[in-house]
Amino acid sequence: MVNSGAMRTFVDPAAVSSALAEVGYLPDTGLSTAAFLALRLHRPLLLEGEPGAGKTALAAALARATGAQLIRLQCFEGIDAAQALYDWDFPRQVLHLRAVEATAVDADPATVESQLYGERFLIERPILRALRQPPAVLLIDEIDRADDEFEAFLLEVLTDFAVTIPEIGRVAAEEPPLVVLTSNRTRDLHDALKRRCLYHWLDHPGLDREVAILRSRLPEISDRLAQDVGRAVAALRSAELVKPPGVAESLDWARALHILGGDRIDLERATASLGAVLKYREDLDRVAQVGLAGLLGLR
Repeated sequence: MVNSGAMRTFVDPAAVSSALAEVGYLPDTGLSTAAFLALRLHRPLLLEGEPGAGKTALAAALARATGAQLIRLQCFEGIDAAQALYDWDFPRQVLHLRAVEATAVDADPATVESQLYGERFLIERPILRALRQPPAVLLIDEIDRADDEFEAFLLEVLTDFAVTIPEIGRVAAEEPPLVVLTSNRTRDLHDALKRRCLYHWLDHPGLDREVAILRSRLPEISDRLAQDVGRAVAALRSAELVKPPGVAESLDWARALHILGGDRIDLERATASLGAVLKYREDLDRVAQVGLAGLLGLR
């Protein structure tokens, strides 16, 4: 078990907000309060919202701000406990058996079996690693992509910060990880899972906060470009797109415009770099139909 010290603690939500700002993440009051309570109450934090609103980025920022390692479990359809919790190193087990057969003719079968299912051959997946290697921030990303059975499996982890491995026994965290679950709400999560979590809905940031994020993450761009990109992205989000741009796309677009030599948005550069902010052909067609100049207020 790795132990690199205790997770950093905070006296109030304002301290969490300041620590996150130091690592480049600018939360609003509600989000910093939710993170503070998750840390103090040792409760998982469930973040729902549109893609690109900053859910995954918050977990990474919390890991940096608290001095913890970030351990990420990316969910997908069909994920099971073995992929999330632990597995056995089958090739090494086979080699061990062959070595025993070659060198220990009278080996006790029970002893050999116990050796095969010990720490030596255990492969830690993200959840087990987060329980056994504090301090940790465990990011369970896009939980809405997993199925009902996987949600049920998570209940023991989220309730007791413990899991049971039949061959080894119960494994409980000495220092509970901070668990952050994210969901794009492609399906509703079960009440049993939600009851174990604190909940926060993340909207896309307002103009002032988006500009502040751009200036914080991209200090090389001009204030005017940050303002222009913030307004332009807000306009695109109101254009009934398949995937409205998130903060990551705002950053990409501002960086692209800066590299193209602009200190503000103009129609030529905006058109040339539109692929940095829109990632669906339908959205590009929609913007072309509406007219980029009119949508963004450009001449």
